[in-house]
Amino acid sequence: MLAQAAQLWDMEPEFWDIWGNHHVPGPDVQRAILSALGVDCSSTESLGQAIAARMNEEWGAALPPTVVLACETPLPLQLRLHSVEPVTVEITCEDGAVIAELIQPEDPSEERLVNGRRIFSCRVPVASSVPMGYHRIRILDGAHAIATSLLIVAPVKAYLPPELEAGGSAAGVAVSLYGVRSARNWGCGDFTDLRALLGWMTDLHAGFLALNPLHAIDNRQPYNISPYLPNSSFFRNPIYLDVEAVPEFALSPAAQRLRAHPAVAREIEACRDAEYVEYERVWRLKRLFLQLLHRQFRLRAGPGRREAFAAYAASQGERLRRFATYCALWDHLHRRDRNLWIWPDWPAPYRDPDSPAVAEFARTHARHIEFHQYVQFVLDEELASVQRQAREMGAIGLYHDLALATDRCGADLWAYRPLYVSGCRVGSPPDGFSPDGQDWAFPPPNAHKLREDGYRFFIDSIRANSRHGGALRMDHVMRLFRLYWIPDGMPARKGAYVRDFAEDLLHILALESHRGQFFLVGEDLGTVAGHIRHALERHRILGCKVLFFEKHPDGRFRRPEEYGRNALVSSTTHDLATLAGFWTNRDIEARRNASLLPDGDSYRRQLAERVADKQALLDVLHELGLLPPGFSRNAAEIPELTGELHNAVIGFMVRTPSIVMVLNQEDLTKETEQQNLPGSTWQYPNWKRKMKYSVEQLRADKAALDFAGMFRNWLDRGGRRLGRQ
Repeated sequence: MLAQAAQLWDMEPEFWDIWGNHHVPGPDVQRAILSALGVDCSSTESLGQAIAARMNEEWGAALPPTVVLACETPLPLQLRLHSVEPVTVEITCEDGAVIAELIQPEDPSEERLVNGRRIFSCRVPVASSVPMGYHRIRILDGAHAIATSLLIVAPVKAYLPPELEAGGSAAGVAVSLYGVRSARNWGCGDFTDLRALLGWMTDLHAGFLALNPLHAIDNRQPYNISPYLPNSSFFRNPIYLDVEAVPEFALSPAAQRLRAHPAVAREIEACRDAEYVEYERVWRLKRLFLQLLHRQFRLRAGPGRREAFAAYAASQGERLRRFATYCALWDHLHRRDRNLWIWPDWPAPYRDPDSPAVAEFARTHARHIEFHQYVQFVLDEELASVQRQAREMGAIGLYHDLALATDRCGADLWAYRPLYVSGCRVGSPPDGFSPDGQDWAFPPPNAHKLREDGYRFFIDSIRANSRHGGALRMDHVMRLFRLYWIPDGMPARKGAYVRDFAEDLLHILALESHRGQFFLVGEDLGTVAGHIRHALERHRILGCKVLFFEKHPDGRFRRPEEYGRNALVSSTTHDLATLAGFWTNRDIEARRNASLLPDGDSYRRQLAERVADKQALLDVLHELGLLPPGFSRNAAEIPELTGELHNAVIGFMVRTPSIVMVLNQEDLTKETEQQNLPGSTWQYPNWKRKMKYSVEQLRADKAALDFAGMFRNWLDRGGRRLGRQ
């Protein structure tokens, strides 16, 4: 019965890890996950009742609450009916047009007895042309409506820019925006720096800039600065604002006087000169100025400016209202009690966003809530301006990144708790980096509740993060298919995969990408079932090919022609060694220094594996003729990433047939330290590293210009100058 219930609640009965080991979740894991989903597993009788209710619920409705169909003629609509008599299918399109047809269902493909009545599963071919979009559908038996649902009609394949669809290829540079240095920023990269980087991008003949997630985070070190564990995935981090570029700054004498104050100038200079990004100090400064700018907006904004703010707030609706209310509540409660850091510790009435206490707070603190709405408004303005500039330059522009996780103590969990499952955490099974599995410590989404809500949460997250960009990367794209759930109280190795409505989500992604005209990349590294990659390719979502991982079972590196076209090829990721760090073993030493290796044997084994990997990489570069005659064929004789090796590796990636190539900025400029060391917090300066070269130096320093020239030469030779004018 546990196995039957697990299947009904979408739990996979088995899985294979990256070594091919077979895992079957035990009854204790099944029972714990089912209990988290609200299934009473306390007795055989209660479990049987839950199973019967689930089956009746599934078959008792003619349509699910949300129906997602491929844009085909006829539409492949499947109904569950009490008879196979003709029914009326009425579709109200999002533009208000109504399509109604009387249709004869086809012969049933399956039937069941539910509450004593026979139910037939029938295909109902809707012959009329229904446009792509978000519609309402009603099924009528005579004058009686037997089902009403949201109908989403979507293309199968996601958007690609015309040049890529016609066989072209593109390249970009990945930049951690927080770490961008310049002579004018306040100690953290901002959107004005991003404008300057667009000019550098054109120097490289690249087509886009790939960014870290820009999600709102708490900006508190060391635990609340990861861009992959956001406070909210719908809104952005105001630390990236150029305060002096906000329109109200030029109109605010108070802000200008404060900026000219010697103490403020010294603090900005100290943050700018700091070795690492000082998140709290930078945000404290910017917040002080933004409060002055908000006051200027309230007192002096003209009608056009007010209308622009109102239009933005209306476009973001309830999501913005809830996020701003959360931020204002956090400010208010933390000011009263400096030891109060997370909403689960708030007084009970404030933990519920729909409580009378929260409504009263919103009424009495409207100005404070508006401040946080204003901050998001000016953020959106600045980012939109950067992407417009990129488009005017003929480039794809900005490549955004959508994190998988959301902080369990953050705004999204406070605002939308019913859409998550308590009692479990998301993670990953054992793999080469984590032999005991990984526990990511955030709750899984409730797929059925998300579908009941018309997938609005998913749709809005895609829109929020693709807005003002030409590409969107989805971290851990396997989420669309399944997530690894770990019951509370159990170690990461004791978990199970729980499925999601993958085909629905893939079609929605394709629809949104066409509407927003951005291409999609799915990060598919780790434990990935074969059918997942096939589905991504079918829907034209690019998979990821990381140089370090693309090897044959015998350890040989794959040649460029062995890479697939439907992919993004990259030198590394933020969680892996840089090219220079790989060659000098800096990542292994960093793990050792952070006490992340269990013993000396692990350290020695990783060093030995690295010796073999470097030799295998050197061998394939020689085979391809990418290294000059006379260059050593023994990796042990090459202590660092030389200019010849650097040039050869980049040439290798450019020569792959993959549609898109990304080079990390650290790999262009031969930096040795990676941005994040998985498994560490305070032991390593995660998410804080600044670029080796400032924005100004990138276009003036001889070494930086040499790196740029080398990359530009390869892109020109490899035909990856997409969109250049």
